[in-house]
Amino acid sequence: MIETIHVIGARGRVGGAVSERLAERGVRLNAREPDLVLLCVPDRAIAEVALTLPLGPWIGHVSGATGLDALAPHTRRLSLHPLQSFTKARGAEQLDGAWAAVTAASSEARSIGFWLAETLGLRAFELSDDRRAAYHAGAAIASNYLVTLRAAAGRLLEAVGAPPEALDPLMRRVIDNGFELTGPIARGDWETVERHLEAIREHAPELEELYLLLAEATAAVAGREFPRYELQQGESTR
Repeated sequence: MIETIHVIGARGRVGGAVSERLAERGVRLNAREPDLVLLCVPDRAIAEVALTLPLGPWIGHVSGATGLDALAPHTRRLSLHPLQSFTKARGAEQLDGAWAAVTAASSEARSIGFWLAETLGLRAFELSDDRRAAYHAGAAIASNYLVTLRAAAGRLLEAVGAPPEALDPLMRRVIDNGFELTGPIARGDWETVERHLEAIREHAPELEELYLLLAEATAAVAGREFPRYELQQGESTR
């Protein structure tokens, strides 16, 4: 189907992993007249780069947030977004076990997108362009906001002389355990939640509102009615 691919941005975090895996699978890279041009560039650069490329070959990008219209005027277009967090410190193994959202402008483009996902070692699913924003918001909550949660929790441990890095095995085990909810909210222990709030007000008052918002959302997951708490500045939670 596709024998040659030109990866633009092959030195980046995603482009490096993708290029390495394609080479492992025997796909010829950077041919003068490729069958597919794959843009592994920042979202804001996709449209600009696409305009510089000659019409003819298939063209795709790996962004989760950017629609296919950014690839205009090309009509043979698709996107494949690896649902994974990447670092330059690692290679193609970062793709292993990850899923990928494929958005395609035609049935042929869909076939190419699914072939590319399989070649990269990804599990593909189809995503329509008009649902991309909600999909990407979910991905951001799961990955970007995990960093925020780690920083907030680490601040509390640091405030009482405990090492923030002690949280890391705990966070990994929650994932390994299939996100089974445990802890005071799961068992309806609101007295412990009250003590949490008292400690947060003492050591990191700027985290109080975040804690209450997360506690309310967690109570909904647990199927428990959330008590009404007052913020320190007197504003009640919703």
